[in-house]
Amino acid sequence: MKFLVPSAALLKQVQMLSGVLNSNNTLPILDNFLFEIADGELTISASDLETTMTTRMSIEAKEDGKIAIPARLLTDTLKSLPDQPLTFTIDESTGAIEIASDFGKYRLAGQPGDEFPKNPPMDAASSIHIDGDVLANAINKTLFAAGNDDLRPVMNGIFFEFYNDSLRFVATDAHRLVRYSRVDQSAEQTASFIVPRKPLTLLKNTASGAGQVTIEYTDSNAMFTFDQVSLVCRLIEGKYPNYEAVIPKENPNKLTIDRVDLLQSIKRVSIFANKTTHQVRLKIAGSELSISAEDLDYSNAANERLTCSYEGEDMEIGFNSRFLADMLANVSAENVVFELSASNRAGIILPAEPETEGEEILMLVMPVMLNS
Repeated sequence: MKFLVPSAALLKQVQMLSGVLNSNNTLPILDNFLFEIADGELTISASDLETTMTTRMSIEAKEDGKIAIPARLLTDTLKSLPDQPLTFTIDESTGAIEIASDFGKYRLAGQPGDEFPKNPPMDAASSIHIDGDVLANAINKTLFAAGNDDLRPVMNGIFFEFYNDSLRFVATDAHRLVRYSRVDQSAEQTASFIVPRKPLTLLKNTASGAGQVTIEYTDSNAMFTFDQVSLVCRLIEGKYPNYEAVIPKENPNKLTIDRVDLLQSIKRVSIFANKTTHQVRLKIAGSELSISAEDLDYSNAANERLTCSYEGEDMEIGFNSRFLADMLANVSAENVVFELSASNRAGIILPAEPETEGEEILMLVMPVMLNS
């Protein structure tokens, strides 16, 4: 088997796939990319058994065939070469691979392509079409709030909810929650499933600007297809927590403030916070917000004041500064609204104005108990 391919184009494909690879695979074949040639098209796949990603590109080839090529060795070789045509000559009987460039020849040992794991069947799958930028934006706005706890695997991904009047994406780790909705997108049939973190990270980097993305899903797997890329992943099994129940409905106290000013202030003040709790105290009185933190063990303390617009009773509430900073950094609105009810109840953060038409975003953060 012999084929000709531009090195820069091939490098772009394998770099896209390299995010799938694990550093310690249980099966040696998973340290390889699967190269399949059919009708002048090269299909490259990478898998870790849970997630499989595939890309396609046109090449010059006279015959069909498949071979598994060591991923790291191939990627490192391509990175070190300037853009030029490469000729791959493969002996499928022995697995010997020879790559010829303008500088010389490189030999490496491949493995039979038949040993590479097959994709799970997507029989009787339902499907939905969604804009690539909408999907990438939804992942960007929610994934940071997903959990990372092996004891609660259902929280370690994003909960996709499809309705006939909107799409929703939810992530929570029990301390904070983000619900991202698109009322300008819809599905023909209602559905919900939990997609794990790794495929979402891959999609976040590749789906943006991809035009239309087709999502096919069964009870156990989901497949995302766009441009010349397809990604199949195993879904997280289990029932997602009833997140609507934790969102407080009555929030009489409303604080409107410049997002960047608040974010910068929290970042500065949190340097002086306790390194275990990361607690910052927000004290609202009239049109003034006081942000303070202290670490009694080291006699460190900081206090800043910001002007704000506030409706409601004067109050004090404590939050984990890391969670607040993450949330404010993942909103791009100029001003944000805090909706609060009591110092022991969750606070809600909303952008003061929608960033994109048809987009709704709600962020919830649990308070931390204040030391009186």
